[in-house]
Amino acid sequence: MEISVLNIKGEDTGKKVTLNESIFGIEPNDHAIYLDVKQYLANQRQGTHKSKERSEISGSTKKLGRQKGGGGARRGDINSPVLVGGARVFGPKPRDYWFKLNKKLKQLARKSAFAYKQMQNEIVVVDSIDFAAPKTKDFVQMLNNLKIGDKKVLVILPEANKFVYLSSRNLQKANVITVSELNTYAIMDCNAVVLPEATLAGIDKHFNA
Repeated sequence: MEISVLNIKGEDTGKKVTLNESIFGIEPNDHAIYLDVKQYLANQRQGTHKSKERSEISGSTKKLGRQKGGGGARRGDINSPVLVGGARVFGPKPRDYWFKLNKKLKQLARKSAFAYKQMQNEIVVVDSIDFAAPKTKDFVQMLNNLKIGDKKVLVILPEANKFVYLSSRNLQKANVITVSELNTYAIMDCNAVVLPEATLAGIDKHFNA
């Protein structure tokens, strides 16, 4: 499939590039996308939640009432979970939410995400993105020139570019990553994907490594 190449002024350069059918033209696998996004979000969790159990609460260990005949539930000391201010039963403990996914499944998920973007015509290819200095105004102007200024945008660079990153950092709807940082969540969580020409070769290499 061919797509026209624009410059950052939004003008057609007259060139066309062919997107790799084995990446952008596959039948998307929804379940693979679900699992990869689930793992990504799980890895963002700190897992530092904690509540105190009965043995961790400071309080008297004296039994408050007799075992039988009180007319209510049996309870022991003031730390009992049935009392207000008592411990919590089976409360959360610090844990790691990471779980394993096979590399081939993760690659399938990322290819599926790209395929969805291609099907929805949400991929924009530009010849290159380079700023002489970090200026948010220039980044916003580029998005407006490409007619995606009102959309949530993902820019994928072939390699780190400090000026481009700093220019986009203050924009809530813009996200700049490199090919090495590719993830399914970032691709799916946008309405437009901007790819410099050099990035396409990097994506091919990323999936064929």
